[in-house]
Amino acid sequence: DVLVTSAEYDFVGCSFGGRFYSLEDTWHPDLGEPFGVMHCVMCHCEPQRSRRGKVFGKVSCRNMKQDCPDPTCDDPVLLPGHCCKTCPKGNAQMQMCECVSVFLQMSLFEFFQEKDDDLHKSYNDRSYISSEENSDRDTDFVAVLTGVTDSWLPSSSGVARARFTLARTSLTFSITFQRMNRPSLITFLDSEGNTAFEFRVPQADTDMICGVWKNLPKSHLRQLEAEQLRVSMTTADNKKEEIQGKIIKHRALFAETFSAILTSDEVHSGMGGIAMLTLSDTENNLHFILILQGLVPHGTSVKVPVRVKLLYRQHLLREIQANISADDSDFAEVLADLNSRELFWLSRGQLQISVETEGQNSRQISGYISGKRSCDTLQSVMSSGSALTPGKTGGVGSAVFTLHHNGSLDFQVLVAGLSSAVVGMTIEMKPRRRSKRSVLYDITADFSATEERGSGRALGSCGRVEARHIHMLLQNELFINIATAEQQESELRGQIRMLPYNGLDARQTELPVPLAGQFVSPPVRTGAAGHAWVSVDEQCHLHYEIVVNGLSKSEDTSVSAHLHGLAEIGEMDDSSTNHKRLLTGFYGQQAQGVLKDISVELLRHLDEGTAYIQVSTKMNPRGEIRGRIHVPNSCELGSRGEVVEEAEFDDLVFVRDPAELRKDPHTCFFEGEHHAHGSQWTPQYNTCFTCTCQKKTVICDPVICPALSCPHTIQPEDQCCPICDEKVEGDPEGCYFEGDQKMHAPGTTWHPFVPPFGYIKCAVCTCKGSTGEVHCEKLTCPPLTCSRPIRRNPSDCCKECPAEDTPPLEDDEMMQADGTRHCKFGNNYYQNSEHWHPRVPLVGEMKCITCWCDVSLSLLYFKFLLRTF
Repeated sequence: DVLVTSAEYDFVGCSFGGRFYSLEDTWHPDLGEPFGVMHCVMCHCEPQRSRRGKVFGKVSCRNMKQDCPDPTCDDPVLLPGHCCKTCPKGNAQMQMCECVSVFLQMSLFEFFQEKDDDLHKSYNDRSYISSEENSDRDTDFVAVLTGVTDSWLPSSSGVARARFTLARTSLTFSITFQRMNRPSLITFLDSEGNTAFEFRVPQADTDMICGVWKNLPKSHLRQLEAEQLRVSMTTADNKKEEIQGKIIKHRALFAETFSAILTSDEVHSGMGGIAMLTLSDTENNLHFILILQGLVPHGTSVKVPVRVKLLYRQHLLREIQANISADDSDFAEVLADLNSRELFWLSRGQLQISVETEGQNSRQISGYISGKRSCDTLQSVMSSGSALTPGKTGGVGSAVFTLHHNGSLDFQVLVAGLSSAVVGMTIEMKPRRRSKRSVLYDITADFSATEERGSGRALGSCGRVEARHIHMLLQNELFINIATAEQQESELRGQIRMLPYNGLDARQTELPVPLAGQFVSPPVRTGAAGHAWVSVDEQCHLHYEIVVNGLSKSEDTSVSAHLHGLAEIGEMDDSSTNHKRLLTGFYGQQAQGVLKDISVELLRHLDEGTAYIQVSTKMNPRGEIRGRIHVPNSCELGSRGEVVEEAEFDDLVFVRDPAELRKDPHTCFFEGEHHAHGSQWTPQYNTCFTCTCQKKTVICDPVICPALSCPHTIQPEDQCCPICDEKVEGDPEGCYFEGDQKMHAPGTTWHPFVPPFGYIKCAVCTCKGSTGEVHCEKLTCPPLTCSRPIRRNPSDCCKECPAEDTPPLEDDEMMQADGTRHCKFGNNYYQNSEHWHPRVPLVGEMKCITCWCDVSLSLLYFKFLLRTF
């Protein structure tokens, strides 16, 4: 058992699936669509203590299914939200004894079930891995930069705080600095002191620097995880100042909502530090962690007493005593029960935290506390599907917020496509009850309607945001609500979320373009909405970032897989030549990328404001939400480059320069050619196959022809599948299907191709001859009479009853039998051509591996189905 103090208990915990859990919390993990909450798995945040004595949380999960009692009835049912099958209500009493015994076995986990339900209602999106042992999952890092020494002489009075986020192989950073001029160069140094990467700082009149280091080599990624990288900032003025610091992981980054940079009044002192602070979720306790540099001289081995003071206009409010050393100068503490005045000063950025050594030659650093600052964007997408009473109006709301150091909150809100006039615009907490809203700030007075019906914007500032609400805002716990004359409680609603910085500069200067179903032609009544940032750089490359909320999902998860939708860019004039381009596939709520091979026509439409960006789904293949984009540019000659960089979030990308393709580590080499990750093509060896490249792996699927119900069929020479021998007068030329990016003749049917999953046999698409539209529907499997049906092939949609069971043979009989032969795997026997997923102890069924029995070769074959990842 680990002994944990109350201060440690409040400040540490576990992160799982984007949620933070306190020590000893238990929960069912939520894996998102299409899996949802795993009710048969229980996770527990266990307190652990490192060798240095620091407490951290470690997540452990166990399968609860093995504790399920055997039902006593013949036809047990699995109720929604339950793990174990139970008998219908008539057998409830018969199950009671078994349930009591299972409850006793589960003890602590079952006790916290009720608490777990409350956690699942939270919208806390804090991303944090507290376990120091799971360093490979840490993505956030911090550095304190202070004056470097030349012959042990400090060269700068400046202090900076840098926060880093690792996303795949890109390291984004937000840096704030004090007591120095704006740096001109940021340099990353490897473990041997060599330059690993340089970033030229753009000129600006601000103390914030935003940047990204793309494509970190594996060697530098390992050094980053091992805390062996350093970062340096230098100025280009006459002073030639330089400050430097070590990049480290820290457990407090997940919960930080307030911060301070600590500097010294002494010139060239080489001292500095940062404070990371947060409020308790329920109490007015201010937790903080200090990371200090230079306060204790190098070489000092003994503990040095220090005083930590909380000040308001040089008046002492609180004081804490502690001991630090040169090797371990950071520590955590709690200021308990802040009163209303202290909370008010905290929200206004007027509280000062000071650290001072005791005794002769005392040294001091201090700084003012304010809301956490970074290059991330506070934003919200409001949709009717997220309203208190969900609907499908096709409207959209888009909001961007800016939190200042004095606690004021600027907002810019745009709404469009509403069913009636706006009567209320409020910032709220999550409702305690469905019928009781928790309104914090009413900003309706700042709203102005436009001439277009159901549209308008609000521009203003909340000047008195409380400290508690700043904390909730930066922890993604607040919402913005739009009420209308017809929906007086809520027509649009969205969570205010912090969107991590990713290097896209348009976010810093431009408002996003709203995407709504009302903007689609013809309009679509949907509960989804979105907004997008789009820009064109000097090389005429298109940068885009899209955030969506409430995209419609297919009921058939085997068809939609994890692909929620497709983002496209095109021209508003549908009658002109189609220059529409596929941008990316949506596997969540966000997607971004760079498109470099843009046509001159599309660039012209972007410049004239006659282009659009839209997101299509299976339910609305011609567009579910859309927005008009206007990006002024001077690209009359088209893009100055043919290479498309790999986009984040599993974008579908198209790289055309062979030289660049060979450099890309995700490129596939097939039939003498290089193919970009995410691209698809028809192979030369057989035109009735479709191949895709998925990170160095080529997956080729044969075209699967659906069964035809017509009496006469023909086989066109240029097609892989037969078609019905029918012709409807006036048919259009055909239908374009986004999945395989091909034209299909009127009246033809096919199984949809969904990269990277291949052809989906559980659905059939038809090209409607009269309208030219594609209609896809899910196949219905026939009822089966056997108790253990099997799926003969991994790509089959429906299971079948196996052939009449044959008693298993012994191994020697298997070799000598003249009849049907079998394969043995583990303790089970399988018939010829039978497929199955192997089961591994403690892991369960391995769905990414398919085995099949081939008795003609007397061997057992294994096939790794990479496309199921």
